Parts: sequence; structure tokens; C-alpha cells
Amino acid sequence: MSTPDPAYRPATLLVHGGTMRSQWQETCEALFLTSGFVYDSAEQAEATFKNEIAHYQYSRFSNPTVAMLEQRLAAIEGAESCQMTATGMAAVHAGLLAGLKTGDRVVAARALFGSCHWIVSTLLPRYGIETEFVDGRDLGAWRAALSRPAQVVLLESPSNPMLEIIDLPAVAALAHEAGAQVVVDNVFATPLLQRPLEFGADIVVYSCTKHIDGQGRVLGGAVLGRRAWIDDVVFPFIRNTGPSISPFNAWVLLKGMETLALRVEAASASAARLADFLAAQAGITRVWYPTRADHPQRDLARAQMSGGGSMVSFEVAGGKAGAFAFLNALRLVVISNNLGDSKSLATHPATTTHMKIGPEERARLGISDGVIRLSVGLEDPADLEADLTQALARLPRRSAAA
Repeated sequence: MSTPDPAYRPATLLVHGGTMRSQWQETCEALFLTSGFVYDSAEQAEATFKNEIAHYQYSRFSNPTVAMLEQRLAAIEGAESCQMTATGMAAVHAGLLAGLKTGDRVVAARALFGSCHWIVSTLLPRYGIETEFVDGRDLGAWRAALSRPAQVVLLESPSNPMLEIIDLPAVAALAHEAGAQVVVDNVFATPLLQRPLEFGADIVVYSCTKHIDGQGRVLGGAVLGRRAWIDDVVFPFIRNTGPSISPFNAWVLLKGMETLALRVEAASASAARLADFLAAQAGITRVWYPTRADHPQRDLARAQMSGGGSMVSFEVAGGKAGAFAFLNALRLVVISNNLGDSKSLATHPATTTHMKIGPEERARLGISDGVIRLSVGLEDPADLEADLTQALARLPRRSAAA
């Protein structure tokens, strides 16, 4: 396996990191689409299973294509090690459950993706794990919750869908004093715009389905952290419970990483432009974008992130009726609950991604029935502005004037 110069910049590592060529010296990374591997002898097989020698055994455990992806993602994240999973939620699940046991305690920011919220609110308590939600923006709430021991802190920053920003160094310091590891879902920022490990996080998780693939093709997830923790805690969990990524999906993600820097830069520039555009339109009551002057944690976002990212959230006047009228009028932007795609995607969180957390919890998070989450893609921003304009013109008159 090649070892890229550590002085290489991110765009270079995204193309060359972790490359491992076979004896055929292929240019493109090889796809090892195989379930198992053979041994020269029974003795070699035994030594492999006794961990006396290094040899690929079974693609549920490890695979050369997957290993290349893990090496590349670790390089761009600045992590010691990476373990791929079948999906982003498998990564969150492994990042939490691999190191928890009955009697442990988890403190989480309230602003989480719906499935992550379910793991903390519903799944972990079934195993006798105590959980507590806090307002992630409130350091006093973190300080109170972490005034007694905990094992894990879970948070998203920016959060899905309201783009809340959490003070990563401050929360990490409080968590470590309480004995907890900090798990950060960094999917909105990507490793190019924010590297949580540099701010004190211990573990970073991704849905690689999003920006890393970036073209709506395959599912995948990643858990990154210290080598000893990945090897001794996460790898046995993945190996024995089975949420392993397909080598084909890993190969597609490797190809996606080659253009990640270009796509994130272009989509982020368009998102910043569209956030300003939307804020000036009749029928829009509020816009959320991390680096806009009116974002309540703008200074913190600029301190932790090198860009605002590709996600914009906004509220359409008229509640659910207004939001649905707007979404149904879109012609270029498509309705989808995915994000981080080359195509611009819009979703209504209250009736999709965050429906099952319930109306009371949505109200706490500020997810009104008029909120729309827009994942900005690679289309010409002028065409996106035109589409948003004609969709806003289709709002019920009372909603547009509200």
C-alpha cells in the first residue's frame, strides 16, 4: 500500500491516499469483489485466524478495496484509523454500542437526525443504558448533564436539519472531565470543512452515502478514531455483528472521494448564494445557513468550519400547506430525503426525516411545519434561483404575504 507524503494537501490525498496496487499495476483502484480468500496451506489458515500473520480472511472482516477506502478516509480526516460500515446508521450504531454496556450513561445533543434520536431515546434504554438529551447550544446544560460520570457524548454539528453549531472544544473538555468519549456526526460539514478530532472529539462518524459518494449511488458509513480503539473495540463489533460494507460500494466511494473537494467547494458556494437569495424573497420567513450574519452561532461556525457547507434550511410561510405547495411546484430541485448529492434535493423534515420524533420534540428543535431542508447540488445557481422563484410564486396568496 502506498504511503502518501503527510505534507500532501487534502485534494491530493483524496486522489492518492491509501492506494494499493496489485501485481498488475492498475491505474484505477482494483475492485476485489470476492467474499473470501484462499490459503497456501492449512497451517497458513490457522496462523491467520490466530492473528500470527496478516492475511485476508473474509470480506465481512476486511477486504483490499475496503482497506484502501479506510486508509484514504483516515488520511483526509486526520484520524489514526477508520472502520467502514454498510450504512451511515450502522456507523452511528457501532460508534455507540461497540463500547457501551448496561449501566453506562450517554449524554446527547437534542438536535439529532431522526434515526440517531431513536437510538438514544429508544434503543439504548432497552439495554439498560441511561440517556439524557440536552440543548447542544447551551454550555450550561452540558455542564449540568456532565457533572456526573458518563461514557459517551453524541452530537451533530451542524445539526440536521436546523444547522445548529455546537462548541466542540468546550463540550469535549466537559465530556472528558466526566470520563466520556465524544462522538461527532460530521456528515453536514464533511472532513473538508471541519475536522472534529482537532477540536477534542474522540470519534467521528459519517454517512458516506452523502457527500463522499455524492451522486446518489451507494450506501456506506465510517467510524474514525484512535487505532487502538478501532482495532480493539469497533473492529470486533463489526466483524461479529456483520454490518460490513460491500467491496463494490467501497470502490464506488473511492471514486467519489476523488472529486469530493471539487463538489463540496462548488456546492458550498452555491448554497451560500442561495441562502442570501432566499432571505430576500417574499414568502420566506427565515433562513438558516452557518456562515450568514444572522445565524445565531455564526462566529462559532466560522471558528470551527472553513466553509458553510452545502445545506440550507428555510421556513416557508403558511406551515405545512405552504411548504407542500412550494415543494410540489419545484421543477429542477427534486423532493428526496437524501442529501449531499450532485443534484439539488429538498425535503420536508416534519413529515419525513424527523416525523417519528413527534411534534413536541420537533417544536423544541424549531422544526416547524414550514421548514424545508435544501441540499444544494452542482447545477448552475442561476437555474436554481429561477426554480425557487417560480415555486415561491405558486404559494397560496395568504401564505406568500404572511
